Amino acid sequence: MGVKVVETCLRDGHQSLFATRMTTPEVLLALEELDKVGYHAIEIWGGATFDSCLRFLHEDPWERLRQAKKICKNTKLQMLFRGQNILGYRHYADDVVEKFVEKSLKNGIDIIRIFDALNDIRNLEAAVKATKKYGGECQIALSYTTSPVHTVEYYVELAKRVESLGADSLCIKDMAGVLLPKDAYELISALKKNTKLPIELHSHCTGGLCEMTYLKAIEAGVDIVDCALSPLSGGTSQPCTESLNFALQGTEYDPHLNVDMLNAAASKMQSVRAKYLANGLLNPKVLSVNANIIKYQVPGGMLSNLINQLKAQGAEQRLDEVLSEVPLVRKDMGYPPLVTPLSQMVGTQAVLNVISGERYKIVPKEINEYLHGRYGASPAPVNEEIRKKIIGDDPVITYRPADDLKPEFAELKKQYKGIAKSDEDVLSIALFGDVAIKYINERNEEDAVTTIRVEA
Repeated sequence: MGVKVVETCLRDGHQSLFATRMTTPEVLLALEELDKVGYHAIEIWGGATFDSCLRFLHEDPWERLRQAKKICKNTKLQMLFRGQNILGYRHYADDVVEKFVEKSLKNGIDIIRIFDALNDIRNLEAAVKATKKYGGECQIALSYTTSPVHTVEYYVELAKRVESLGADSLCIKDMAGVLLPKDAYELISALKKNTKLPIELHSHCTGGLCEMTYLKAIEAGVDIVDCALSPLSGGTSQPCTESLNFALQGTEYDPHLNVDMLNAAASKMQSVRAKYLANGLLNPKVLSVNANIIKYQVPGGMLSNLINQLKAQGAEQRLDEVLSEVPLVRKDMGYPPLVTPLSQMVGTQAVLNVISGERYKIVPKEINEYLHGRYGASPAPVNEEIRKKIIGDDPVITYRPADDLKPEFAELKKQYKGIAKSDEDVLSIALFGDVAIKYINERNEEDAVTTIRVEA
């Protein structure tokens, strides 16, 4: 049995390369061909796509999913789900988590990849339970990073807990592309010995290692790998799908992908790449290898965010200073893996530390909440001196943060019954508040105008 492939160009590919700006017509452009390639799944939704649709593209993310499902008849659709954060940046009440899972599956998702930025298993429970309840395939992803506490034993122990939680498969989510080939072999070998779950590997090409890492992981018995179609591969994205398929052809690991369909899809997606290169959203910087990433541990999406933050401050030339500050902030915070929302939080704090000229002079609300325990348990103890400087003698919670949250959905449904046309609209508002309300109001006005024109 060959290795299976999940195609990421329609979600993580453009999230990593040009800040998730691909429009729905562009997402659907080559979907018919991609559906005939023979993938294990196509990752198409979740992550930052939802926020980006509402905030920047004036699109309904639910409608994107429904349209994709109409085209995709042969291949499972997959999404990335941030546990108790869903697709937002705070913890949501359990009823909102359950309703979001239910509606994601109903609108066309087959596989939900659930992760928590801190690998705090308590923050996965509600989403896993809901995925199983509504008949979805549940994959739990462990955020991979390196630190004194993130050992092979640490991941094996987590994998055992994930298996007992009811996951259908396990993903090692190496969001910064820092997993070294020899470490991948050791980690995957250990996981295969200690769990019966199918194992998937997700990584990025940022550090120039990823293809070598994938090959060693495949040799160690990994079942599935994440790849991106050539126009949206490489750089801060995933390894090229077509190249991996060629590399493994005729071996016991041959994925047996349809080369004609890959070529047809790639030919269409070239125009998408060309558009974003031309308009500047695809910065050539993110297409080059940065071996220092292994040291800084900065994921692709975070790197493009840092560049944009510094650009806005007229301080793009200070990127190296910020990159050097990131590991220091991360150590102070107890070595959280740099994945959303922790990557944005640590990155923003690093930018503020450098720009303000004094460490922790300015502290975002999210870092303050994190130090109160509101995001979950940090992998290692935080720097108590820094904690005290920021939150003083405030108590730090040690229970599951969502235990403090009262049900939200019914109240929101009542509050916004005048504008929300569906439960999906209510969920958009639950996650993105004013951003979603603005979009829904504008959409409703456009619909009303269209109706008047038709009736006239």
